[in-house]
Amino acid sequence: MGLIAAVTDPDIARHLLRDEGEVIVDEVRHHWVSFVVPVLVCLLAVALLASVPFLPLDWGWFPILLAGVVAAWGVYKVLVVHMDRFVVTNMRVYRVHGVFSQQLATVPLTRILDITVKKPLVGRVLGYGHFVFESAAQAQGLREIRYVGRPDQRDLSIQRVVQRSGVRGRPQVN
Repeated sequence: MGLIAAVTDPDIARHLLRDEGEVIVDEVRHHWVSFVVPVLVCLLAVALLASVPFLPLDWGWFPILLAGVVAAWGVYKVLVVHMDRFVVTNMRVYRVHGVFSQQLATVPLTRILDITVKKPLVGRVLGYGHFVFESAAQAQGLREIRYVGRPDQRDLSIQRVVQRSGVRGRPQVN
C-alpha cells in the first residue's frame, strides 16, 4: 500500500474479527452534504489564485501563498470526512476516523441500549440524519455519528442485526 492509499483509505476490513466469524453488514460513509464546506474552501483557493493577475506584481506572491494554505486546509477537511467510517457488523458497531493518526471506537451489540436518529429539516429533505448511541459503557468514543445517509434504513439495519444476534429476546405478546 502506497503513501497516498495509506492516507486516503481507512481500511476498515483490517479491524474485523474474521476468526470469530465477524462480517460487515453495512459500511456508512458520510452523506455528500458533509463535503460541501470543504469543497467551498477549495474553491476559495482557486478564486484567490484567479485574483493574482489583477494585483500589483509586488503583491502577487501573497494570494498564491494564501491559496496554498487554504487549499491544503480544504483538502485536509475533505480527507477528514472521507476517512470517517461507521461500520455495522454482525457482532458490533465501530467507527474508524482520522487522517494522519487513526482512531477506532467500538461498541459490541450487547452494549447498545438505544439509538436515537435525529433528522433536521434540511436532513429530511436531502436524506441524511445523525445517530446518537446510548450504551452501557460510561465513556464511549462512539456516541454520535453525524451526516448518515438514509438514516431510517440504516437504523432498521442495525435493529435487525441486534435482533438476529439474539442479544435481545423476541418481544413478548400477552
